[in-house]
Amino acid sequence: MKKIFSYSAIALAGLIMVSCGSGDKKSESTVDHSNHNTEAPAMESATTEAAPASATSNTVTVESNDQMKYNVSELKVKAGEPVSLTLKHVGTMKKEVMGHNLVILKTGTDVAAFTELALKAKDSEYIPTSQDIIAHTKLIGGGEEDKIEFTLEPGTYDFICTFPGHSGIMKGKIIAE
Repeated sequence: MKKIFSYSAIALAGLIMVSCGSGDKKSESTVDHSNHNTEAPAMESATTEAAPASATSNTVTVESNDQMKYNVSELKVKAGEPVSLTLKHVGTMKKEVMGHNLVILKTGTDVAAFTELALKAKDSEYIPTSQDIIAHTKLIGGGEEDKIEFTLEPGTYDFICTFPGHSGIMKGKIIAE
């Protein structure tokens, strides 16, 4: 039992040292600025989580990708002023396989119930006839983009992708102040 504990403790200590770094300054960076060698993880964009937008802007670009993600989870806009939003699909898959849209819903909309309606709206690219929609992009595939314009009253609004299976992951909030 003591040997198992000792080996476990050694393994745990090794894992801690690897995850925290060894303190060696050379291991902190893989960028050599003298010859412009920039080594970055190949899947960096695929593993990054959607980040909140940092500043209020009424001209916004939201990117979607082949990993079913938007690049932002929160947008801040000025209420009462026109908003210009561009959805850009930075992936390569066709819209029949990995299509994305961005649908802005009225405050108080039951997102789960709306998503159920969207699943039944294949003929209209998963945009149901609903009073709950403020604005929406068209369904786009890899390399495509679509632009919409709308104006919001002060409040917080949900946005989702209505392609089947996407709304649980591809969602966010627009805060109009």
